[in-house]
Amino acid sequence: MTQARNRQGGVALLEALIGILIFSIGILAVVGMQATAIRTVTDSKYRSEAAFLASQLMTQIWTDDGNITQYEFTGSGTPPARLTAWVALVDARLPGTAANKPVVTVTNATAKGVGGANSTGALVRIQVFWKLPDDTAARNYSLLASVITSQQ
Repeated sequence: MTQARNRQGGVALLEALIGILIFSIGILAVVGMQATAIRTVTDSKYRSEAAFLASQLMTQIWTDDGNITQYEFTGSGTPPARLTAWVALVDARLPGTAANKPVVTVTNATAKGVGGANSTGALVRIQVFWKLPDDTAARNYSLLASVITSQQ
C-alpha cells in the first residue's frame, strides 16, 4: 500500500500546475480580445467623427452653392477662408492630421446636366484623413456628392 502511495505522490501538484497554466492561457486570451475590442472601438469613433465632419462641410457647401469653387483645397498650404474654421475643427477632433490635411475637390463646376438637363452644378469630393500613433499609414473617409448650383 505504501508503494502505491509513493507512485501517486506529486500528482495533485502536477494537476494544480496544469490547471494554473490553462487558466493563465484563458486570461491572456481575454486580455487580447479586450485590446482588439478597444482598438476597434477607437477606429470606429474616429471613422464616425470623420463622417460627421465631412457631412458638416457638405451641408455648408450645399447652402453656399454660389461659391462652390471657393471650397477647393488640395490639402497643402493654407486652406481657403471658407475652410479655415472647418480644417481647424478636423485638426482638433482627429489625431495625426498635421501631416494629413483634408482634401476638397470640386469638378465640373460649370457643367450642364449634373442634376438634370437644364441645371448646372458640380461634383464635390471631401476626403478626411487621420493617423493613429501605431498606424503605418493614414486612414481616410471620402464623401462624394453632386451639388446643383442653378436650375433653368
